Amino acid sequence: MERIPFENLRIPKERRGELADILIGEQTPSLESLRKKYPHRELQVGVMITRIAPSPTGFMHIGGLYTALISEKLAHQTNGIFYLRIEDTDKKREVEGAADLIVESLENFNIKTDEGQTVHGNEVGIYAPYKQSERSLIYKAHIKFLLEKGLAYPCFCSSEEIEEIRKGQESKNIRPGYYGDWAKWRNKSEDEVLRAIKNGKKFVIRFKSNGNINNTIELQDVVKGRKEMPENDQDIVIMKSDGLPTYHMAHVIDDHLMGTTHVIRGDEWLNSTSLHLQLFEAMGWKPPQYGHLAPIQKIEGSSKRKLSKRKDPEASVTYYEKQGYPENAVIEYLLNLANSNFEDWRKENPSKENREFKLTFNKLAGSTGALFDFKKLNYISKEIISKLSGDEVYEATLEWSRKNDKEFAELLTKNSEYAKDILSIERDSVDEKNRRKDIAKWSDVKSCIDYFFDENFNLKEEEITTLFSGFDVTDAKSIVASFIKKHEQKNSKDKWLEIMKDITIKHRYAESNSLFKAEPTKYKGHLADVAKIFRILLTGKIQTPDLYSIMQVMGNDRVKKRLVAIDTL
Repeated sequence: MERIPFENLRIPKERRGELADILIGEQTPSLESLRKKYPHRELQVGVMITRIAPSPTGFMHIGGLYTALISEKLAHQTNGIFYLRIEDTDKKREVEGAADLIVESLENFNIKTDEGQTVHGNEVGIYAPYKQSERSLIYKAHIKFLLEKGLAYPCFCSSEEIEEIRKGQESKNIRPGYYGDWAKWRNKSEDEVLRAIKNGKKFVIRFKSNGNINNTIELQDVVKGRKEMPENDQDIVIMKSDGLPTYHMAHVIDDHLMGTTHVIRGDEWLNSTSLHLQLFEAMGWKPPQYGHLAPIQKIEGSSKRKLSKRKDPEASVTYYEKQGYPENAVIEYLLNLANSNFEDWRKENPSKENREFKLTFNKLAGSTGALFDFKKLNYISKEIISKLSGDEVYEATLEWSRKNDKEFAELLTKNSEYAKDILSIERDSVDEKNRRKDIAKWSDVKSCIDYFFDENFNLKEEEITTLFSGFDVTDAKSIVASFIKKHEQKNSKDKWLEIMKDITIKHRYAESNSLFKAEPTKYKGHLADVAKIFRILLTGKIQTPDLYSIMQVMGNDRVKKRLVAIDTL
């Protein structure tokens, strides 16, 4: 079936302009003046202008950060522009302060915007304002244009009447919506419209669709590839009764005036794309290229579902800040989700900034969606933290603790040099494999190092007994006593290891695991078992970083004080 051209919908009426003035108001800028105010961007071939356009209706979702990261990289790797637009036309759902949280989140995760609201509260860029609620006259001018062309009309249906339409469609088992014969105000006369206005009835402005549901359009989605979908035949609302536009109309106007070349968004908008392309056509504008991303998902039981604002704390970007994940670790993880070849690139370029990685459309996770994996995030974060110095880990942990654990921050501040020495253990190795990798986030640090502080270390007798299960206590006491006689703080690691081996051999333990395995009946155990005695007494743990380094940092007095606790058994 052929679609009706928009030109055939533009039935001339003598007073259409006057009616548009009554509905919208006379004090709207002309489209010509708006075009001069917002000039076309002069772009080189291949340059992308992208944007992130969140609604301030709650916290910043990790999916929003993911989309922003992809949009920002695509723009900046082509020497283009990435801007922030706040889509705040839904005043009923708007949350106070949410727009500022969005801006702060982008800043915290180092996603650089070239235009839009800044963390200082001002706006940069010549296409301002970048907040939709402040662009009301711009939208009204364009909606007025559609009214004058006969491509839009007022609808005075009450919510009760809309509900009646829905019930009527439901009873006839036909698809719901405001279209065709169900579009009650589509072909009302000018007199009927004026009478409704005179009676003070509330109205919305609806787009007059020229689509036919039986026809299909083809979309070349830059993420999902070629897609076919039905034409839009719904006369959707483009201006609400409060005078503000719906997302459908607002984003079309803004993306045109702001020169957006590529719109990257969630695939919940995919089915609306035929409508959006129709609106661009009605305005006589070239549309941007659309790319639709599948949502980030998680495993629940034996199935997958998308991350939920209500169910999943990790859906909010504030979760990662409160847990203390380094911002760069979250970005690296999201790049892993975005492009399947990022992991190989990172292995080949271990020291390069991730900004040097080039995103490609053909590798974007568009169809099935990326699967959220905490193990992968923690692995990436541990790798990043392992490359930091003890001083850097200290400063980052202290900054996080001041916001989230004031008691721990006070402990770190009071014992700053001691804490830095603790956090420097196993961080000076040139060999990346031997670097300490037990910290995935700043909230982990406390549990990793609290045993170094006497006020936090309280190894009870029953705990020692449990940990020493399998040891001959008399033998363990003798081993500790032998060590205390020979241990000195000034001993080098080689000297310390020599003492440990001598004590091991003296007490009939093998100095290596291979010797023990060769003749297990000859020995009580091996050197690692002897070291375990000291680990338990000094740290209350059976796995720790390098034991010699722990003793050096703790100091002679603290080491001996803890070791003699074995005498209580």
